[in-house]
Amino acid sequence: MEIHFILYKPAVPGNVGAAARALKTMGFRHLRLIDPCDHLGEEARMLAHASHEVLEGAEVFEDFEAAIADLDLVICTTAKGRTAKHDYHSSRELRQLLEAKYEALEKVGVLFGTEESGLPNELVLKSDLAMSIPMSVSYPSLNLAQSVMVTAYELSPLNALSKPGKHMEKSGEGFGALKYQVRALLQHAGIEEGSPLHHRIMERLATLSATDIPLFLSVLARLDQSSMPGQSI
Repeated sequence: MEIHFILYKPAVPGNVGAAARALKTMGFRHLRLIDPCDHLGEEARMLAHASHEVLEGAEVFEDFEAAIADLDLVICTTAKGRTAKHDYHSSRELRQLLEAKYEALEKVGVLFGTEESGLPNELVLKSDLAMSIPMSVSYPSLNLAQSVMVTAYELSPLNALSKPGKHMEKSGEGFGALKYQVRALLQHAGIEEGSPLHHRIMERLATLSATDIPLFLSVLARLDQSSMPGQSI
């Protein structure tokens, strides 16, 4: 499983550089940027001390849809208590959530918002899961780079699962396939994407473990295929 850290419209070059340094320090290398500032400028390079390969290798995208197009699961980071999601998972729970479906995931994205206002509700809703970082004070005080560092630290034990001697085979029918088929089923049932019910179903779907996914796929396979035109399940 590859974990891709995604920065949405970062405005401060130094934060991008510091984020790249945090990723390398915690054993990660995949950085994606959506409509970024000058992420290769002097300020960014200075803060990316000894991590220039992560910074220079960052993939740049024009919008959110392009940045997540090849990802099986997208986790957004946001302040707890916003109304866009029903469930907000602690950063301390994130590793266990991913471990539970490790074999069913190929690429995972962790999305971070802007320094000034975080993520718009629209992108929180489009993400599969929402994650928040627990803090001792009521007012959030972590900046973008610090949030990346805390999240990368929490997820760093996952790197051990990819090392030689601990290879885990990925199922040919993973979470991405399940998500695609459930969306098609909901559309056929008249549950439109963007509706509260659709959001809630997809949100709960993202919490399934790897052992649950084949069960749900088998149920979908037994549905009358003629009732879902154009779908091959």
